[in-house]
Amino acid sequence: MKVLPFIIPKPDKSGLIYQVDKVVAFYDQLHQHEEIQLSYIVEGQGTLVVGDTINNYGKDDVLVIGSNIPHVFKSDKHSQESHMLTLFFTEQSFGNSFFNLEEMKGIKPFFERSKYGFKPQSHIKDMKSLFLKLESTSKLDRFIILLQLLSYMVASDYTSLSSFVYDKKYSLVEGDRMRNVFEFTLTNYDKDVSLDDVSKVANMTKNAFCKYFKKRTNKTYIQFLNEFRVEKASRLLLEKSDFSIAEIAYISGFRNISNFNRMFKAIKGVVPSKIRV
Repeated sequence: MKVLPFIIPKPDKSGLIYQVDKVVAFYDQLHQHEEIQLSYIVEGQGTLVVGDTINNYGKDDVLVIGSNIPHVFKSDKHSQESHMLTLFFTEQSFGNSFFNLEEMKGIKPFFERSKYGFKPQSHIKDMKSLFLKLESTSKLDRFIILLQLLSYMVASDYTSLSSFVYDKKYSLVEGDRMRNVFEFTLTNYDKDVSLDDVSKVANMTKNAFCKYFKKRTNKTYIQFLNEFRVEKASRLLLEKSDFSIAEIAYISGFRNISNFNRMFKAIKGVVPSKIRV
């Protein structure tokens, strides 16, 4: 299976694809696909990297990932089950002019938001109810549910999943390289990671890798690594009340508590102790 670009299996001539993922861990390789992805997390939690940004995901989250945005789900190791319901479609799935019809103008903000991916923050119960109906409905009803979901998503408060998306499709070679870098980072974030280490994974010199990564993510690799570590620490602070802040800092990859506090505040805007209040 090619990791980049990733091909969504399309049955017959369907313009709308419904997919159920019920596994121990979601597909955890960096990938992108032409289709816009609307997902509801039934069970499971973990980390979601979209474009240049690290996000957490968990049960009852609704997620929108736009066309050709590189992304990867990394399910938490202790998750017993990962269960996600997804609709895939493109702006041209129902004809080149469908979403340009006068009746569809109210949906336009959805496509603008989807360019960077987003997470709706309101109307979640309504959207959850619609996602849970998908399995037992006809293809026509799924299409109607899609339009209802888009309507809720336009009306919803939301947070973006990414702040920067590389404006060119990754080639297969580039995709493999970035996949290896992300996989290495998501697996080894809790260890001492150096630029020499990750440059070897990318099969590049250190200077060449730094320029390469910055161009494609709009941030340095060390920024990316620290953001990932802080997101992990943020979740642990909420889940592991019996762990001290120093312990959480260490298992998140920070070897210096002062550096952890400083980095956490720079990224989250508050000191770690405030997360537990």
